[in-house]
Amino acid sequence: MRETENSWYQDATVYSVDLKAFRDADGDGIGDFQGLTESLDYFSRLGIDCIWLLPFYPTPGRDNGYDVMDYYGVDSRLGTLGDFVEFVRAAESRGIRVVVDLVVNHTSDQHPWFQAAREDPDSKYRDFYLWADEEPDLHPDRGPIFPGEEDHVWSYDEAADAYYYHRFYHFQPDLNVANPAVREEVKKIIGFWLELGVDGFRIDAAGLLTQTKGLAEGPLDDPHGFLREMREFVSRRRSDAVLLAEADRPPAELGEYFGDGDEMHLLLNFQLNARLVLALARGESAPLAYVLDELPDPPEGAGWANFLRNLEELNIGALTEAEQADVYEAFAPDEDMRIYDRGIRRRLAPILDGDRDRIELAYSLLFSLPGTPVVVYGDEMGMGEDLNQPGRFAVRPRCSGPTRRTPASRPPTPTTSSARSSRTRRSAPGR
Repeated sequence: MRETENSWYQDATVYSVDLKAFRDADGDGIGDFQGLTESLDYFSRLGIDCIWLLPFYPTPGRDNGYDVMDYYGVDSRLGTLGDFVEFVRAAESRGIRVVVDLVVNHTSDQHPWFQAAREDPDSKYRDFYLWADEEPDLHPDRGPIFPGEEDHVWSYDEAADAYYYHRFYHFQPDLNVANPAVREEVKKIIGFWLELGVDGFRIDAAGLLTQTKGLAEGPLDDPHGFLREMREFVSRRRSDAVLLAEADRPPAELGEYFGDGDEMHLLLNFQLNARLVLALARGESAPLAYVLDELPDPPEGAGWANFLRNLEELNIGALTEAEQADVYEAFAPDEDMRIYDRGIRRRLAPILDGDRDRIELAYSLLFSLPGTPVVVYGDEMGMGEDLNQPGRFAVRPRCSGPTRRTPASRPPTPTTSSARSSRTRRSAPGR
């Protein structure tokens, strides 16, 4: 039961969609806001209450849009700000909320802030990022997020004649979120999109926003201060807006991201996801019973966002080696189905052998667990992966070439392979 209208997210079904790979309305081979707007009746028939949009901002496109170079715009291939506003208005008229990705752990190296920072050491933007005059040693607890694709978290920039810090790819320099000026800029970004009608934000890499960055040693004085600032700002501007955080941390630490009901409204439940997959692999409920007992109880007004798959690797790093071996044997027997020594780069339908009964069982389980269910676009039609693609692109379809427009009365056709897709192998993930 919802306690107030402001806790709408506790009764919602969330649909995660990569706009550029969804529905192409103008025939250029790339999904767009017009196509998404024309698909809203389809979402209504599915029973979707909230659409979570992956990044749609202007980008060089080297990390599926997570390399943002303008927080206040729309990638021109996807439409305009006017198209975005029309989409939000049309969604609202159908009772569908809209949540957008907020990617503020890092920017693209093409962002004007970074370009100003590298060109002028006296620029105010220099301290928007983290620098070192000489290449630092790799901190044992702060290695690359993508092992095998990046071998360090410091890269040299010739213009700056200094090394900059990045936990993700070298073209994604980390923002110095300990800098009050950066925090103020983030609030402006949040305020901008709230004014355009969004109902909340999915906070990318929230777990890294609470950790020490760069050369600093030891814990932050107030690790969760930034998240509390975001919550306070959002609640002041719009009391019913939601913050959905990506924080893949051990169960004992997850409660900190709820705070005392003054931080995140929802947490993506990576811990439950890993053990749910283990339960499916072993055909037993014990892993689920274990994790449900280990997870902290959310405070009033907060909760979990549960999912079977997302658009990253299926991360089983929280499992023991023996448990991981069972999952790999069941769902990723070939080496190129695995990635980063912690995950599986496959979609749900082929993981479950395209067996409709097993897929329906998995979703019945998802919808019966305590929390808000999150469905990835395409899973409702049994979409599969393409293992010919490098890295995460196996489950994040790329768009190229014109696609036939789908009539508005029919379900949209995402631009990727089906659950019975080719299983041609690739030797190793890469960009």
